[in-house]
Amino acid sequence: MGQESGTAAFGGSVGEPYRITFVCTGNICRSPMAEWVFRRQVADAGLDGEVVVDSSGTEGWHRGKPADERTDATLAKFGYGSGHAARPFDARWFPAYDLVIALDQDHWRELRRRAPDDASREKVRLLREFDPDADGDLDVPDPYYDGIEAFEHVLSLIEAASADLLDEVRRGLAAR
Repeated sequence: MGQESGTAAFGGSVGEPYRITFVCTGNICRSPMAEWVFRRQVADAGLDGEVVVDSSGTEGWHRGKPADERTDATLAKFGYGSGHAARPFDARWFPAYDLVIALDQDHWRELRRRAPDDASREKVRLLREFDPDADGDLDVPDPYYDGIEAFEHVLSLIEAASADLLDEVRRGLAAR
């Protein structure tokens, strides 16, 4: 996954990495930001090699393009890595992932609609489900039409959910 190979069916067995993808609309703002934030969480937890993190979009408008420059600037400002080529989520990838994390409820509904079966639908979760302070607001807003402050706000929402999401991933690893 992560490199357009995209259709291989793997994951879910002992010895295989736990795979997670973050999904927004065009895969140039929110989902690549979530990918890089969570990659750091995984590395800091010593889970490199056990957890594979990537991102994709519900739409293919920006296929092959880098992340929005404001995404990269925000990530750099706060010490995160970056590097990205946008790609649309392909429903044939569901077997390859343990979690498919939607950034807002529209993405959640669309991904669940595309899921080929109940097991795949159960993999689709909202990122802010893992934010203990979400207070019922489960959407990460799209910053695309706003300034850098909106991107920084999105980063703060992603960071707020990351610790509990990492706990979910650890539970998934332990259950194997």
